[in-house]
Amino acid sequence: MTMLSYQTGDATRPTGPGPKVIVHVCNDAGHWGAGFVLALSRRWKAPEEAFRTWASGAGDRAFELGQVQFVPVEPDLWVANLIGQHDIQRKTRPTDVPPVRYDAIREGLARTRAFAIERGASVHMPRIGAGLAGGDWGVIERIVQDELSGQDVPVTVYDLPRAEGDEGRVETNHAGTR
Repeated sequence: MTMLSYQTGDATRPTGPGPKVIVHVCNDAGHWGAGFVLALSRRWKAPEEAFRTWASGAGDRAFELGQVQFVPVEPDLWVANLIGQHDIQRKTRPTDVPPVRYDAIREGLARTRAFAIERGASVHMPRIGAGLAGGDWGVIERIVQDELSGQDVPVTVYDLPRAEGDEGRVETNHAGTR
């Protein structure tokens, strides 16, 4: 039974009962300053501070692709800084490889699954890896199903609502994707 749902709303304000983990994709270059992280930083300072400390080499585990840092931001609410993007280079030519690293996202979501199961938490996210990281949401959605929702971890994916007067435009989530 899959427990993957989509909701219009803000992923920094997850809904529903019980403990929650907000997952987002970070880069392995240590940069924080574009995409969904801006919404996180407006809401809480701890995820950015923890990420920058970790990127500087002061973390308790290696700062590398596939790793995840779980940062408590409220009682029963954590932000998961998942390193699933190599560097910050955007794809400018059809032959360029986008920064997203699907294997790293898979590995990080497996770590997130263990964390969530241990705490009885649901997982909440924008369409991770499909914005600035340049990934294909169809591929990432299958990874989310394999690693989380298909393993009995409830997942909610948030899309921002359309702005009034933008009927002809598809609104994107914090990461810049639909």
